[in-house]
Amino acid sequence: MHKLNAVTASPQQRRAFWLRHLHNWHWISSAICLIAMMLFAITGFTLNHASDIEAKPQITSKKGSLPSPLLQALVTQTTQQQGKNSPVSKQLSNWFEQEQGIEIHNKPAEWSPEELYVALPRPGGDAWLRISLDNGEFEYELTRRGAIAYLNDLHKGRNTGKAWAWFIDIFALACLIFCVTGLFLLKMHSNTRALTWPMVTLGLLTPLILAILFIH
Repeated sequence: MHKLNAVTASPQQRRAFWLRHLHNWHWISSAICLIAMMLFAITGFTLNHASDIEAKPQITSKKGSLPSPLLQALVTQTTQQQGKNSPVSKQLSNWFEQEQGIEIHNKPAEWSPEELYVALPRPGGDAWLRISLDNGEFEYELTRRGAIAYLNDLHKGRNTGKAWAWFIDIFALACLIFCVTGLFLLKMHSNTRALTWPMVTLGLLTPLILAILFIH
């Protein structure tokens, strides 16, 4: 395959060269962001109508007491962690995971002389754990707000972690490439499609006018 020479190439050859590369980048970026774009479009609708979509939260509660050795270790650790938001010991987090099915590993905890509190926010719900340092009694509550709330939180990146944050960044870049290559393709085909720029202008002015007139 011969490389395109920008000096000797004819206008038709240069056009074919750029069309080929733009089409390649356009379909590759569209393939990468297709499913995620559908998810974000659907959740954009559900977020816009959040007040109209009825949700029935499901609440799960647990209560119990820590074994005496774990309580003594926790009290000792508390004196060292006052004013900090550090996680509990691995021994304690393993006990909660194995015995109670509660995942608190590496979760920041709020330490006070009276109790230990661990906030456990998650997509589509919330949870928390509180441990009394006087007697070792603990209370745990988990709230699930359903699949739509879960997908809405994925849309917002709420309590989703670093991996999902990276995914959103990559997805946003793929969408940007998709839009920019689409714009250049529109430009290259605009001579034979009279409605190209009026439609692009409409897409620009519609949200702008709505924002100026109806958003206060």
